[in-house]
Amino acid sequence: MSEASFETVAIGDLDGMTADERDALPYGVVGFGADTNVAIYNATEARMSGLDPSTVVGVPFFDAVGQCMNNFMVAQRFEDEAAIDDIIPYVLTLRMRPTKVRLRLLADQEIPYRYILIER
Repeated sequence: MSEASFETVAIGDLDGMTADERDALPYGVVGFGADTNVAIYNATEARMSGLDPSTVVGVPFFDAVGQCMNNFMVAQRFEDEAAIDDIIPYVLTLRMRPTKVRLRLLADQEIPYRYILIER
C-alpha cells in the first residue's frame, strides 16, 4: 500500500483498508455509496465531529450528517463527476463554530464508495 497521508492516499487503498486501518488515520474518512448513505465513518472523524458512527452509518450523508457540504462545491461534484481527486479549502459550520478544514474529494467509477477526507 502506498503512503496513507491526506494528500497521497489512493482511493483504492482506502477501499482496501480494514476498519482498524482507517480508524488509525490522522484525518477523518467518510465513505458513502451512490445513494449517499454513509458506509464508512472512521474513529478520527467520529472524535472530531462528536458523532457516534452507529448513528451515522446508513444515513444519507449530505441530507442528515454533513448538511453544510450539501452544495455545488462538494455534494454536486459527486453527482456531476464520475472521477474526482481534488483537495479544497472549506469551512465546516454545522453543529460547531466555523472550522477551517481541507477536504479531499475522491471518486472513481471502478470503486463502489466515494470518499470525503477531512483534515482539521
